[in-house]
Amino acid sequence: MTPEEFATLAGVSRETLERLKIYDAMLLKWQKAINLVGPRTLEARWSRHFLDSAQLLPHCAGHTWLDLGSGAGFPGMVLAILGGGQVHLVESDLRKTLFLREVARETGTAVTIHQTRAEQLELQPVDTIMARALAPLEDLLTLAGRFAKEETVCLFPKGQDVARELTEATRYWSMAVERLPSRTDPAGFVLRITGLRHEPSA
Repeated sequence: MTPEEFATLAGVSRETLERLKIYDAMLLKWQKAINLVGPRTLEARWSRHFLDSAQLLPHCAGHTWLDLGSGAGFPGMVLAILGGGQVHLVESDLRKTLFLREVARETGTAVTIHQTRAEQLELQPVDTIMARALAPLEDLLTLAGRFAKEETVCLFPKGQDVARELTEATRYWSMAVERLPSRTDPAGFVLRITGLRHEPSA
């Protein structure tokens, strides 16, 4: 997928695409020194990373968004560049947070970067929580539960094992779940979760 094909599919402006191209160039440069994304995904990065992140935008809610385990900034940095609300990126690795800060500076993106583990983050409840390739669903819900309120939307891209993960997670969590087809993985889904509530007696 070319950047222009991405722009058509994601419906982004030429100006926004130019900012994402800056991000892309920085990703390729920094990848040589630190492992930001899987090396085998680089060739298809506009689909595997940029579009995979951008597909979450229509399903986000409210104005405060939290990206757990941001890594190279997918999906949080992409969504911030696309014009999201007040976006918080959480990443414990120093080198990756330095990369995120440079991307934010070079692209002129307003984003808050927290260099810490999600378990140690102190933050008020947010409107949307997301995480990509971070942990099994049950663990994600434990992390997200600290920052969720009744109206919070959780967005978690998942692969073909989603049914098993949901079965395990619902032993301890009550929630409403929508399985949205992934635009980048024919076997994958985006889980849109609302009404998250811990059920300790389950």
